[in-house]
Amino acid sequence: MIPRHAAPVRNVALLMILGLVMAACGPAAGPTPGGPTTGSPAAGTPAAMSPDAASPDAPSPDAASPDAASPDATTPGEGSPEAPGAGGDVVMLSTQLAPLEEAEKMRNAILADYPGGFPGENFVPAATAAEFADRATAEAASGEGGGTVGVLGGLHGDLSLLAEQGQLMDLTELAGELSDVGFIEAYMELGRFGGDEQLFIPWMQATYILAASEEAMQYLPEGADQNALTWQQITEWGQNIFDATGDQRLGFPAGPEGLWHRFFQGFALPAFTGAVNTQFNSPEAVEMWTWLRDTWQYVNPQSTTYSFMQDPLQTGEVWVAWDHVARLRDAFTANPDGYVAMPAPAGPQGRAFMPVIAGLAIPNSAPDVEAAEELIRYLTSPETSGVTLREVGFFPASEAELPSDLDPGIQEMSDAVVALTGASDALPALLPVGLGEQNGAYNQVFRDAFESIVIGNADIQETLDREAANLQSVLDTSGAACWSPDPPSDGACQVE
Repeated sequence: MIPRHAAPVRNVALLMILGLVMAACGPAAGPTPGGPTTGSPAAGTPAAMSPDAASPDAPSPDAASPDAASPDATTPGEGSPEAPGAGGDVVMLSTQLAPLEEAEKMRNAILADYPGGFPGENFVPAATAAEFADRATAEAASGEGGGTVGVLGGLHGDLSLLAEQGQLMDLTELAGELSDVGFIEAYMELGRFGGDEQLFIPWMQATYILAASEEAMQYLPEGADQNALTWQQITEWGQNIFDATGDQRLGFPAGPEGLWHRFFQGFALPAFTGAVNTQFNSPEAVEMWTWLRDTWQYVNPQSTTYSFMQDPLQTGEVWVAWDHVARLRDAFTANPDGYVAMPAPAGPQGRAFMPVIAGLAIPNSAPDVEAAEELIRYLTSPETSGVTLREVGFFPASEAELPSDLDPGIQEMSDAVVALTGASDALPALLPVGLGEQNGAYNQVFRDAFESIVIGNADIQETLDREAANLQSVLDTSGAACWSPDPPSDGACQVE
């Protein structure tokens, strides 16, 4: 079992992800045609490490999470907060911390000590990446200084199209001023989008992990290392529980608002195939889907309704769950001794996982640049990063020490992330980049394959071949080049 301890630790997980992301990305590449992708949940991960999940990808997460209720995209002045005045108020539009509960924590806890106060209505969650892009583009049309939004918060993919279109301000000077924060250089590199200008400042990061109740640990497969499990051992674990109790206690966030698509994009497919898009209908992908369909007999049938796995974990409906850290957070903080956090399992090609990075940018249309910069200073300060971690589970995107009084449940999740990112077989699978308005259609391909193969028991190869055509259409329409762990491509990524 990963030791539980409350001593302050350096943010080792972030440093490890630094090396992994750098290795996965290689030399920085310019943004591909297309636009932003969701986070994350979401996340989320953690729980908000939900950048994607809740709001985590979860997380997000992971996280920009699809379950947030937020205003429709509007042109400046149409149903949006008024432009900041002389008082220095600033409006923030964000794909992260978008779910209702997280948005309230952002307004009432994370921003509680903002100098001069931060009006709650000035934090504007975007329910989808498309809504975020539409609103930001409408703001850009108002011209330099003519918009209402001062700060944009989103995943790397959320900001990529805006960077490509020249909508983001150069924050190189601000980055120099904040150098003492100790931002992870790999994340700073992402924020330059292959150029010299710093177009976003790293904000927070997350990923997805495995969580199990203490009741489940006695049924762990014989000889299994909880910090080095395989997906096949998850099947065995579920079977052991079923044989002993008669209950299906594995659980996944396969509901409409869950980050289920990230499971395939960042974990299962790359773990079995070593890629995502290029190997979508390969023999190795068939092996992955065969594994999941065989495993589903031990999965709680209510999984197709779950969005946040912390809920069925706490009710006892599920004993072993995968999700964005942000969407597991409440279970661990409410009962830190009742749950065990573990790294994501491995497949034949490695221990695939999805690091989720969120950043803060200033649009050229920002009405008050100084106020926007002040908000970024505040949100990236060690003090606020500590509050963010406590409240929503997002880890800082810097080398800052974690708070000495870190909640033991958050510490448990942190230890699992350290074990995951430091694993010898770790295989980073980046969030989608360059999909733009095709992001939703891209995610739907994976969900449709699941519905047909696992729920509908359709022929696996035939289904994958059909969905591969849909996937290729999405990639061609968006023009998105391949992203890691798929090999680089010239032009739109191609399903082999």
